[in-house]
Amino acid sequence: MAVVVKMALVVLMCFMVASTPYAVDAAVTCQLVVSSLTPCASYLTRGGPVPPSCCNGINSLYKAAATTTDRQTACKCMEQAAGMIPGLSLNAASSLPGKCGVNIPYKISPTTDCSKVQ
Repeated sequence: MAVVVKMALVVLMCFMVASTPYAVDAAVTCQLVVSSLTPCASYLTRGGPVPPSCCNGINSLYKAAATTTDRQTACKCMEQAAGMIPGLSLNAASSLPGKCGVNIPYKISPTTDCSKVQ
């Protein structure tokens, strides 16, 4: 399973490199989102303790998303990434920011309307 998750993340990163970012002037890109969240893959698919490197990524992504545009970009990128990780636990994904001590202004969910994220 770990190989499948890593392969999905590699495919996602390749896709993001080839794609135009959502906002050209944004500090947050899908590449940043993927690299920040890659250490979280095992937790998101198997549960267990949250790796410290995952929380480091969550915290750095939170700090980088300083504007509404950045937060909307991060939201859209997370939605794309979620669709490419087989076995992703939505409960684990939604609880991750809190477990890392980060309070984000929107719910991590496939039903989140990223255009309304402030």
